[in-house]
Amino acid sequence: MGDIENSESFLIPGGKVGIVMIHGFTGSPATIAPWANALAREGYTVSVPRLAGHGTRWEDLNQTTWSDWYESAESAFLELQKSCERVFLAGFSVGGALALKLAQIRGSEIEGVILLNPSIFDERKIYHLLPLVKHLVPSLKSGAMDVNKPNAIRHSYGRLPLRALDSLRGLWRSVEDELYLVTTPLMVAYSVHDHVVDPRNSETIIDNVYSADIREVIFEKSFHNVALDYEADILFEESLEFIQDVLTGEIARTEESDERDLIDAEFDAIISGLSLDESSPTTYLDELGRPQADDFHLPNPVLPKLYESNQSSLWVLGGGAVLVLLYIFIGFDLFGTGAWPGVVAMIVGLGRIIWNTARRLDDGEDGAIL
Repeated sequence: MGDIENSESFLIPGGKVGIVMIHGFTGSPATIAPWANALAREGYTVSVPRLAGHGTRWEDLNQTTWSDWYESAESAFLELQKSCERVFLAGFSVGGALALKLAQIRGSEIEGVILLNPSIFDERKIYHLLPLVKHLVPSLKSGAMDVNKPNAIRHSYGRLPLRALDSLRGLWRSVEDELYLVTTPLMVAYSVHDHVVDPRNSETIIDNVYSADIREVIFEKSFHNVALDYEADILFEESLEFIQDVLTGEIARTEESDERDLIDAEFDAIISGLSLDESSPTTYLDELGRPQADDFHLPNPVLPKLYESNQSSLWVLGGGAVLVLLYIFIGFDLFGTGAWPGVVAMIVGLGRIIWNTARRLDDGEDGAIL
């Protein structure tokens, strides 16, 4: 028995067209159930998997990584392929990032992708501290439900597991770096008043994917989870219209974009002009690899002589800086004295470095200060 009711995966059987719908980080299938039910009523087979570590207790999520969540989504996709001839993806929030990752890897098998307030980056400064903070604090209290409509029921954890949140950053980097691999028809729906995911996430996706057809849907009255908010019916209608347009061919997939064809053609032209005939004394590639008389050779770097004596001081300085940052960003107060222990440690560490450096230089040693 978990902390969240009705959090189990579910499958609604229908016709030969299937849709895999992926919920967000710390959420559960219940967060997108109204959206899934609306699509299933039109005769589609709908699968809503529960991602690994979700829908039970937040401690379980801290034992997983983004590759586990991806495996949950991909397994549901492969299972739905067994009974459906054509399969779509729909992803909400971080579920949108997982849908994009699936499209990057299995794009030729996917008919189209629907994204709702997709999350592929977060520029808040707290995320830069996660690699350290996750070892000190297992979780933080999460905010209120970001739904404009009153009396919304929470179907997600009330805490943010920090180890899992740090792993999420890896998914974000992977998806954003490879947006150019997404070529499927795409519907990107986002809220202008989303307080969880910056709408620039959607704009970045639209600007960088290689999909020939991108449909943009904007919500002005709803917050993050539109499926539970005022404009849910608009989300349902736009999703159904997008799926129907893909199925009828009004939205057509192109095997390669014009820009990619141009790049390939230019590359082929360059390769065709190179002589790789091994019967000749030298080839073009040999000439590229042959060192020239005026080649610049980087000198081998020499480690500073002062590093060893300053190593412990650097640890003190760095530890003090970490304590100060933790106090500023999350209010972490180890000794109940505010940021002062960190400030003192920084002063001591820096003072020792200056003292060691001056003493060494007085003894006639030279070198760089680290």
